[in-house]
Amino acid sequence: MTDFRHTLAGKGWLVLPHLRIQNANAISSPLTHGFPAMTAFLGLMWALERKMAAANIPLVLEKVGVICHWHEEQVHDGYVKTFRLSRNPVDKDGSTAAIVEEGRIHLDITLVFQVDGGDIGDSNNVLYQGKEKQQELAWTIRNMLSVMRIAGGSVVHHLPEPGHSITPALLPVPEQMEARAEQFRLLRRRWLPGFALVSRDDLLQQRLLQLQAHQADATILDAWLDLARFNWRSNKEENGKKENGKKENGKVSWQHDRPQGAGWLVPIPVGYGALSELYQGGQVGHARDNKTPFRFVESLYSLGQWVSPHRLADITDLLWWADTQADAGRYRCCNGYRPMVEIDAELDASAETEHSNH
Repeated sequence: MTDFRHTLAGKGWLVLPHLRIQNANAISSPLTHGFPAMTAFLGLMWALERKMAAANIPLVLEKVGVICHWHEEQVHDGYVKTFRLSRNPVDKDGSTAAIVEEGRIHLDITLVFQVDGGDIGDSNNVLYQGKEKQQELAWTIRNMLSVMRIAGGSVVHHLPEPGHSITPALLPVPEQMEARAEQFRLLRRRWLPGFALVSRDDLLQQRLLQLQAHQADATILDAWLDLARFNWRSNKEENGKKENGKKENGKVSWQHDRPQGAGWLVPIPVGYGALSELYQGGQVGHARDNKTPFRFVESLYSLGQWVSPHRLADITDLLWWADTQADAGRYRCCNGYRPMVEIDAELDASAETEHSNH
């Protein structure tokens, strides 16, 4: 996957903290439920960008990241959880209307957008017109967002809790790496407590190789289902002691096969794959409009991980963007997260190379 960190010159961050969402869509795909899919937040980003363009705000939204501070899925607790469903009004004849299952969840989230304001030397670039202008523009965008739907939910106006701030920020990305790291250190402190959703395609591929070592016909679906749950297995310890001529049984210990230090892993939808060819506008009946090309699709799935912001190495780790490959029939959400272990290994390797060269 391409690393886009070297393209941050002239970019900026738009941070909208502690948005309280009521009744967001908790059914993220035909196979998963809980936190809304990242496709919903990418759709929000594009809808917000269109409203900004209509208001002559010279900013382009490129990527989006989400930090969840609190959630409350609307379910009945029990051995099997069920959604709390609303009763529809009765029919014209007074009979009970059918109930359409809908999943709802309340959220407290922070949205982080990567924005592009144009060339660095351009006098119209709002990222370099002073803090007062940046703050005014950030509040304007937040007010725009407050009347929009986020993953099907409504933005609720609320008083911030002690220690939390709802003040938005529009910040240019510093040119120096040291200043950029310091900026991220201050930002992620404000995002605590909370967890960011990142992609872990690497763990999915690792689990597939582990399963194929014992079962040659294992598929990527088997790996996805295996990582979607905790697989607990018992190990019996032999202590070797004898009492009255009989060998005592050892203790039984239970272990799960989740990767060490993997955190909270969740199956997530990451986009759509084509089921049909691309039809021209007007060829398919009952489509949204007669101008936009149309294609039947199904959900694509991968693995995600909830990570605390203080465990991220860079702000780009939590950002998602859209990767459209129309010829291949794939419309996917991508994320550039890299585990700290992988980054440390790269730093150690580069340090050894530099030491050997000297």
